[in-house]
Amino acid sequence: MIFERAARREFAQAAAGISIVLLAVVTSIQLIRLLKDAAGGVIAPEGVLALLGFALVKYLPMLLTLTLFVAVLLPLSRMYRDSEMVVWFASGMPLTDWLKPVLRFALPMVIAIGALSMVLSPWASQLQGQYQAALSARSELAALSPGAFKEVRKGRQVYFVERLDGESGKVGNVFVASMQEGKLGVVMSNSGAQEIRDNGDRFLVLENGRRYEVEPGSAAFKVMDFERYAVRTDDGEVKPVWQSPRRMPFLDLLGQTTPDMRGELLARIAIPVSAVILALLAIPLSYVNPRAGRSANILIAILVYAIYSNLISVCEAWVIGGKLSFALAVVLPHLLMLLPLGLLFYGRMFGWQRRTA
Repeated sequence: MIFERAARREFAQAAAGISIVLLAVVTSIQLIRLLKDAAGGVIAPEGVLALLGFALVKYLPMLLTLTLFVAVLLPLSRMYRDSEMVVWFASGMPLTDWLKPVLRFALPMVIAIGALSMVLSPWASQLQGQYQAALSARSELAALSPGAFKEVRKGRQVYFVERLDGESGKVGNVFVASMQEGKLGVVMSNSGAQEIRDNGDRFLVLENGRRYEVEPGSAAFKVMDFERYAVRTDDGEVKPVWQSPRRMPFLDLLGQTTPDMRGELLARIAIPVSAVILALLAIPLSYVNPRAGRSANILIAILVYAIYSNLISVCEAWVIGGKLSFALAVVLPHLLMLLPLGLLFYGRMFGWQRRTA
């Protein structure tokens, strides 16, 4: 039908705009957090973009679910405000006739949400853990950030570099403090560079500096001027990535019976199911009284989404804590949302019929 094609086109246009806005917001938040970690030396600067990509893949199921919900809600609300729905109902068309176009529009997005939540998001989480482990095992100097102190070797050595050229490996105004054989050594130099020997050993070679050595608890100390001083830097050990439930493949989760694995399986199944129910909830929630304010239904929709998300989270926590069986938790939050869905459809249809009688 013509109206169905027009409705799906309007849904798609709304989804495109909403997804761009939501993606921009999440990208900005994650980028700020990662840049803060990079500036503090927590992660290497060159790892920011890769970690940002992994984070976005993990958040995509939630973003697409919210996009689908709002993309159905806004066009239908506009039709109420422009009195198009008045013509719709006056023509004898019930509200339930919107189920078919909404479900046809939602189906591809729900499939994408299911693939992301069950396959791609765990895969991205696993790759993120491996990438972070590889970054942490790189040379001690790889994670240095200009103007920030960096502890290595469990705090036994501290670096501070005021200037750092990532391409040439040259550094300026260097401070290195280390504990060796019970003595504290402090090295300061105006310049230096990173060097890799033929055998693969890495060194920070400092030039024209001074070294102070003092034994804690003693007033005696030594001062030594040098023209060239090499500080060895080691690569860390690549630690195995902890196989948390969020990183496990979906098929592996199916064979697990521990509470935390059951809880993660519940959360992954709930995401695409909730996307379908939210898309259907958007139909009756889109009602707007043209004489009243235009934002009431949006506020109600936000509240409904928050309640639904918290219901899923509570059921997941109860399964992990052993307070609720997995079989009941899989259906409980969705049944609780199907009840208001049916009541809203009945109320909207009954209310319209009573006003037109």
